[in-house]
Amino acid sequence: MKRLALLLGSLLVVSAAASAKEVVPAPVVVQETPVQIVEKEVIVYREKEPEWRPSGFFKVQEKYYGETENNKFTGADGGWNNHNRYGRLEAEAGIQMTERQAMDFRIRNYQSWSSLGEKKNDQVRVRYYFDHGNVGDSKVNALSMVRYQKDGSDHLAEYRLEFDFAEYLFNNDFVKTSKAVIGPRYIYSWTGHSDYTNSVGLYADLINEYPLGFSTEIEIDGAQYNKYKTEINGNKDDFQVNVTAKLMHNWNLYTNDKFSFDWAFEGGYDTFDYSTQKVFAKAEIDPTTKANSYDDAKYSVYAQPSFRLTYNATKFVSVYGEIGAEYRNWVIKANSEAKNWRWQPYGALGLVTTF
Repeated sequence: MKRLALLLGSLLVVSAAASAKEVVPAPVVVQETPVQIVEKEVIVYREKEPEWRPSGFFKVQEKYYGETENNKFTGADGGWNNHNRYGRLEAEAGIQMTERQAMDFRIRNYQSWSSLGEKKNDQVRVRYYFDHGNVGDSKVNALSMVRYQKDGSDHLAEYRLEFDFAEYLFNNDFVKTSKAVIGPRYIYSWTGHSDYTNSVGLYADLINEYPLGFSTEIEIDGAQYNKYKTEINGNKDDFQVNVTAKLMHNWNLYTNDKFSFDWAFEGGYDTFDYSTQKVFAKAEIDPTTKANSYDDAKYSVYAQPSFRLTYNATKFVSVYGEIGAEYRNWVIKANSEAKNWRWQPYGALGLVTTF
């Protein structure tokens, strides 16, 4: 019996082990989390264009003119230069009122600091500009300018229409045309209440810039027909041409955060004037008639080097000091007799503010 029981127990153990090998575990299913796409609004920030606002400047300057080199106040020519040792207080302001309209003002007050010299006339000038924009589909800009000027007892009113062709001219690494203006003009000038002149003509101005701080300007400030109320040298009608031709050079010698030291030069014809009726009086007296004789042309040639030290007190305010000299034929300018080129030193102090 014991043997039978032992045998049956062994069979049960073997059967249980076989049954355990045949059991296959059920597969485990892992459910994946669904992917969710979330769309977010993209905000693009663009820099807002600055709002247009008026801008301008104000400048005040006191300038002292010394005595002309080898100056003489005797003789028929009246000396090399009658305006010696005098001061000039100048106040100037300009404002861009709208995107198309601008104005500027200038007042000059002269002080005589010596009994030997003559005091110049005080001057007032007001100019108004209106920018008409480009003409049609072209790159030609049109600008109107109205000017009033008072020089002592002499008055002047002018209208000028300018067409600027600078975009069509030189613009490369060697020559840049910054201004190329031509247009008609009308001037009415008068002295007191009795004498007046009507002038109709042409205005032109060409400014070119070159490397190393050089530039040139050729200005026809008048190619015009003049109609005088009273006769000048026996004529009421006259055609005149007034030309300015200048060479300029500006160069910065030193700059830091607050200071700058600059060199400037300007020179040339200022101006060459031609008249068909010989209305330009010569400086010397005609010994036969004891009266002024006349010539058909006169000219003044000058050179003006200077140095300027500027202190930038703030971003909008600067003060400066300037010294220089001007070399010119001050008195005798008649075309056939122009002579006596002499130096006259000067110094200036000024303040400029912008807004």
